[in-house]
Amino acid sequence: MPKTTPVSRFRAIAQLEGLSFVLLLFIAMPLKYLAGMPLGVKVVGWAHGMLFVLYLLLLAEVAVVHRWPLVRILGAFIASLVPFGTFVLDARLRREEQAPTKPAAS
Repeated sequence: MPKTTPVSRFRAIAQLEGLSFVLLLFIAMPLKYLAGMPLGVKVVGWAHGMLFVLYLLLLAEVAVVHRWPLVRILGAFIASLVPFGTFVLDARLRREEQAPTKPAAS
């Protein structure tokens, strides 16, 4: 069973939240306003709202556990408001996870 961490859970939800935001903006909303098909906005919008709330809860968990500075917390929040922002954030978090840790100075 893979080990899950607060950051890995946050990254997974960030990807889903970002995907739902992109689907909402670029597929569901054009279908509603250009083709008169509002059901997509209702369904995708509901899912996006739930994922956004979960994103914020997991952001709070990661911020507390890893003692993120306020600037980083605000950056992660803003990333959720910008299309594709959560994907950029995820790439940064993945690079940080994969970076070799520096040995402690003696």
